Amino acid sequence: MKLATSLKAAMIGMAALAVAAPASADLLEDVKAAGKVVTATDMHYAPFDMLNNGTYEGMTKDLFDEVSKELGVEPVYQDIPWPAELPGLEVGKFDIIIAPVTITPERQERYAFGLPIADATVGLVRAAASDAVSKPEDIAGKTVGVQQGTAQFKQLEAYGESLGGVTIKEYGTTDEAYADLAAGRLDAVAGSFPNLAYLVKNRGETFALTEPATFGEPKYFAWAMRKDDNSASFVAAVNEAILKMHDDGRMTQIQEKWLGAAPDLPREVPAN
Repeated sequence: MKLATSLKAAMIGMAALAVAAPASADLLEDVKAAGKVVTATDMHYAPFDMLNNGTYEGMTKDLFDEVSKELGVEPVYQDIPWPAELPGLEVGKFDIIIAPVTITPERQERYAFGLPIADATVGLVRAAASDAVSKPEDIAGKTVGVQQGTAQFKQLEAYGESLGGVTIKEYGTTDEAYADLAAGRLDAVAGSFPNLAYLVKNRGETFALTEPATFGEPKYFAWAMRKDDNSASFVAAVNEAILKMHDDGRMTQIQEKWLGAAPDLPREVPAN
């Protein structure tokens, strides 16, 4: 009786595992079978991602709409706070992070990156009415805001140390940092150059770039995916779509629409 009960329980357990098992061990196949690709981004990062009266728009959306067409699936866009995105990707809450992620050697050890979609060199913005910070080195001994958990934070931290010290204040979103800068609670805000240039273009009466506007080594933004065998074909398909957009002019058109220019971008993922 006990043996029969044990066998019955084992068979039920095996059946449950079979039901729970994924349809395949290939993410691209799963995405195509589902007819959708589930994404994560922070919709408070203009001009890449923003909410306009509750509607998601921006350069990232325009780019990924086109990638989704190439994959033959519908995109599912989710507004996820940046600090939760990389952990969420690792546990499979979504298929890809389309928030612009700065490619760094440390991240490349853990995640697979798509081809660069934009320049991500770090820069500084100041209050237009103040000349306390006119060039990057002027932030020595001052208070600078930056979005928490970003590569720009690490670059600002290293640059501040080289200047003898900078007080860094972290924010959940860049919008919060910009608000404090406008209110006089910060001396500058560090961020990627495209974001800061877009901010100054649209709010030049309030904000201005330092001269020069950037510091540190050139960096690039890309989309992050899981780095495993199951995701390899999905990563390759995303990159193939991006290359096609380079070749047929869609990448240039979208860059010029949102950034005002189309900078040259690598056609390969930068090596560590």
